[in-house]
Amino acid sequence: MPVNQRSAVFIDGANLYATTKALGFDIDYKKLLKEFQSRENLLRAFYYTAMIEDQEYSSIRPLIDWLDYNGYRVVTKPVKEFTDSMGRRKYKGNMDIELAIDALELSQHIDHMILFSGDGDFRSLVEAMQRRGVKVTVISTIQTQPSMISDELRRQADEFVDLATLAGRIGREPSERPARPPGEAPSRYRGEGRTNPGLENRYGIRQPDAEEE
Repeated sequence: MPVNQRSAVFIDGANLYATTKALGFDIDYKKLLKEFQSRENLLRAFYYTAMIEDQEYSSIRPLIDWLDYNGYRVVTKPVKEFTDSMGRRKYKGNMDIELAIDALELSQHIDHMILFSGDGDFRSLVEAMQRRGVKVTVISTIQTQPSMISDELRRQADEFVDLATLAGRIGREPSERPARPPGEAPSRYRGEGRTNPGLENRYGIRQPDAEEE
């Protein structure tokens, strides 16, 4: 691909997490950003996820904070809680609309859209981007049973890349993740020089030392 081709990455956070979990590896988000910056003129990298706002600690918060400070445009919204017909508490946090709006607004400024998702609901978005002259690459996997990508989305994409083929370049092996000692409370990293040694291993990210400027 030409280096001067303008591109943008759109990551469906929940879908990507489920896909990497099924494949058995974790994403190193620093490597992911560098990988696509090296291929093209990457204008934006978006990460979408819903969050439970009233929890004192969210396990995804350290990742969200790091992404926000290190080259990603993070888009979040509160998870909606509801009770189903059986009286069970359920959560809903769909980010499809937010991702679609950002992609369409950016369509006149990019040549290539890279979508990390297997959600078939994005088929119409992919088609709309193509009508605007944007090439669309979809990244998910068919290496699992069942496949993590819908057939209609895979067919609509200009190019499909199996995430399993990228594991060596943007992945972190699960064996590299340290186990949290029993009873240890998680700490929050807000990008303000606080240390959390587990972050680099858990998410593939490196923090600045507290003494660094």
